[in-house]
Amino acid sequence: MSLLTLHYETGKAAPEVIRDGTAIAERLAEIGVLFERWEASCGFEPGADQETILAAYGEPVERLKKKYGFESADVISVEAIHPQKDELRARFLNEHTHSDFEVRFFIEGCGLFYLHPGDKVYGILCEQGDLLSVPANVRHWFDMGAEPCLKCIRLFTTPEGWVADFTGSDISQRFPKLEEYLKTFA
Repeated sequence: MSLLTLHYETGKAAPEVIRDGTAIAERLAEIGVLFERWEASCGFEPGADQETILAAYGEPVERLKKKYGFESADVISVEAIHPQKDELRARFLNEHTHSDFEVRFFIEGCGLFYLHPGDKVYGILCEQGDLLSVPANVRHWFDMGAEPCLKCIRLFTTPEGWVADFTGSDISQRFPKLEEYLKTFA
C-alpha cells in the first residue's frame, strides 16, 4: 500500500498520515510532484534484462518520453543478494538535489522517498505500480532498505541521467529508515 506522511523538518510533532492514493496524489501535486498509480502486472523471469523490461512497458514509457521530452530510460534492479546493496543504499540516503526531475515507476518491490521542499518533509512509501516524478532542485533522499527488493524504470531528459548534488545537511538522519517506517506507519 502506498503511503504519504507529512512531517515538520524538526521531526518533533506527530506526522500526518495519508493512505488513499487520490489524496496522496493531490497533496503531492501541491508541491509540484506527480504521483500516479499504474498497472504493473508484467511478470519477469529472474535475471530479466533491461530491454525485456522496457519492452513490456513500452507504451507508457513512450508516452512519458513524448510528454516530458525524456531521451532515455533504464531499469534499476536491486535485490537482497546484490553484492553492492550497501553501497547503493548509502549513496542516496543523504539529502541531495538534481538539476533535472527524477522519475521512477516501481514495477516490483518498494522504496521510501523523502522530499524536503520547504519546512516540511514528505515521506512517500512507493510500491509496485507507483509512478513518482520529483521536480528538479527539490531536496530529497531515498532508502531502498537493508534488504532491498525493487525494480524500477527510470526516465531521463539527458542520456547521462541524474547527477546528485548533496546539500551537506544531516536532516535525513532524523527520519526513519525504510524498515522503521514500515513498522511505524504501514
